[in-house]
Amino acid sequence: MKIFRFLAIAGSILAGMVLPDAPSCAAQAAAPGFAPTRFTVVDQGTAGKPDVLLIPGMSSSRAVWETEAILLAPHYRLHLMQVNGFAGAPAGLNASGPMLASIIEELHAYIVANKLHPVVIGHSMGGLLTLMLASRHPEDVRKIVVVDALPFAAILIDPAATPESIKPQAEAIKQQMMALPADQYAAMQPTMAARMVTNPEAQKLVAAGFAATDRGVAVEAMEEDLETDLRADVASIKTPALVLYAFDSAAQQPAPAAYEAVVQAAYKTMPNVTLKRIDDSRHFIMYDQPAKFDAAVKAFLQ
Repeated sequence: MKIFRFLAIAGSILAGMVLPDAPSCAAQAAAPGFAPTRFTVVDQGTAGKPDVLLIPGMSSSRAVWETEAILLAPHYRLHLMQVNGFAGAPAGLNASGPMLASIIEELHAYIVANKLHPVVIGHSMGGLLTLMLASRHPEDVRKIVVVDALPFAAILIDPAATPESIKPQAEAIKQQMMALPADQYAAMQPTMAARMVTNPEAQKLVAAGFAATDRGVAVEAMEEDLETDLRADVASIKTPALVLYAFDSAAQQPAPAAYEAVVQAAYKTMPNVTLKRIDDSRHFIMYDQPAKFDAAVKAFLQ
């Protein structure tokens, strides 16, 4: 593949790039004896209410959940996560080496230390992390909501992909993106934002947040995302699950009917899953269709 095809694919995978934390997300959540090193969490909402843990997508800050958090806060205690290195947060340990498996184990430790049994909501790469957590630590989660994510994202590049076959392509994307001069890297951002969200103001947030993300952390996460295959694992996830997926007939790739078939096939072995299509939305459903998104989430949580 030529460089710009790699970058177009990477733009589709690099999901959720928004500005750093909103002012309302100020208080750091803590648990005795445990301090995460791969992410931070802030505690919002109403103490004593059921717990909801929200995981943003690749290169997103927790501010992507700001509108939904306001709506959920009266009825739930919210734990809003942000991966270190994304959207202006210091990279810390995520600056080198694999990160997704370590994030999962720290999420497990956070849940145990805080004596939680939450609903977990994850967008894009956050949706992949949600599936990983439910598969590896099913006792941790009460319900899960996966927002526009697949158990193996690489099938959008090659329907016959395996982790082994996609690895050279994922590594090439990583190398190409790291090698781009800063001005070319910056020039990509508005185009990538437009691929992910139709809302004009949200496009600005997405593009600006991309610039605030540590490039090394983003491309490492992208490579790991592409090489993570949970298609066999979802059959073992018995937790009640809602999968929300975006559907934009004007821009959907592959063709709309083909994409819907991909989503349905990806989750067909998951025993307690409900699939819900959100029309007239791109990747950031919470930005493009906030009312539909909130209604679907609230109905499932209740």
